[in-house]
Amino acid sequence: MTIMKKHIYTLLLLLAVISITKAQQTPAEKQSQRILIMNATAHIGNGKVIENSYVAFENGKITLVTDATKTKIDPTQYDEKIDATGKHVYPGFIVCNSTLGLVEIDAVKASDDESELGDLNPNIRSLIAYNTESKVIETMRPNGILAGQITPRGGRISGTSSIVQFDAWNWEDAALKKDDGIHMNWPNSLTRGKWWLGEDPTLKPNKKYAKIIADLKIYFEKAKVYNLEKAATRNLPFEAMQGLFTEKQTLYINANGAREIMDAVNFAKDAGIHKIVIIGGNEATKISDFLIENNIPVIVTRPHSLPSAEDDNVKEPYKLAAELANKGVVVSIDPNGDMERMNSRNLPFYAGTCAAYGLDKEDALSLITLNAAKILGVEDTMGTLESGKDATLFISEGDALDMRTNILSKAFIQGRAISLETHQTELYHRYNQKINGSN
Repeated sequence: MTIMKKHIYTLLLLLAVISITKAQQTPAEKQSQRILIMNATAHIGNGKVIENSYVAFENGKITLVTDATKTKIDPTQYDEKIDATGKHVYPGFIVCNSTLGLVEIDAVKASDDESELGDLNPNIRSLIAYNTESKVIETMRPNGILAGQITPRGGRISGTSSIVQFDAWNWEDAALKKDDGIHMNWPNSLTRGKWWLGEDPTLKPNKKYAKIIADLKIYFEKAKVYNLEKAATRNLPFEAMQGLFTEKQTLYINANGAREIMDAVNFAKDAGIHKIVIIGGNEATKISDFLIENNIPVIVTRPHSLPSAEDDNVKEPYKLAAELANKGVVVSIDPNGDMERMNSRNLPFYAGTCAAYGLDKEDALSLITLNAAKILGVEDTMGTLESGKDATLFISEGDALDMRTNILSKAFIQGRAISLETHQTELYHRYNQKINGSN
């Protein structure tokens, strides 16, 4: 028995050591030196490009972005000088509507925190479930994705999202903007029968559509009254909705059909909510004038997906962001769908696809930089290379929207030089040695 216990203790110790050595890299130290990036092509994030630039930052903030051919500076004033001749510098990419850090392994229930039981959960906070040690988050950074909106799923009202940066010890350190908005799933006006139960599988009007909306209206009215008056009994779900009525929070509504989008926007306006964002928006081009008139941005769901309707052009998902943006709608994109956490690393390539199907390359870049920052309400600190904003940026060997040339040499979050190594790059180096015959 004693020998058996000894073996068990030894095994546990080995497992503990393995788990420690395989943990995510230690977050980078706070910036202590003044850094100057020289001679790179600077993609500002707002559509502008500086072919030969100086980009400088200190104490985590950008202090200089200028044309090197028009501005003379003394490089000796800087502690670290990075010659990026022939390379490109970008603001850090921002992923919207993501469940990164909420699920680690789909098949392991204990690692899944993306949704909560119940239908109406505005008080559920995704931020406190966010796991900064996620191996999946680690793989975002080598592609330039340095921040994101962490969003809950499920139910009619899923809960609140928060904006985080991807190099932190814990969720408190990661948070850039806490509880930025509440997410709601709008009902469909059409429904299909369950064919496996012998029901008619063709589309037909959803008989419950009006009832669901009526119930939501009552719920929002009660929440508004609760926050206007001092109730005797505390109601956490209603309390969590206060920011919607004071414009401190945004209502993010998942809706795809033209009718559903219009109904959802009118519903929110009638409830006294003015900060509204549509997520999905498959038929948003049909009502683009309505969206512009009501100042409604759209987060388009993953461009690399199948069309939502049988008679749609197979390339419609590739074109949707461009069609909306070219009409004047503020647009971003998200990775929502199958294996969305792992596929989030493809965010810049989704934007690249949008550039190939109707958007100017720099406008496509704005989908995941300035536009994303505007929609999430963090444009004062992120989204572009501008003086005074956080030094969250990276240097790429080539075009960061092209998977062939998106090769990062350096990346910084709030001025901190972060690691670009992941368990995937470790495996690459390991097997590259074998292929090259050095092992």
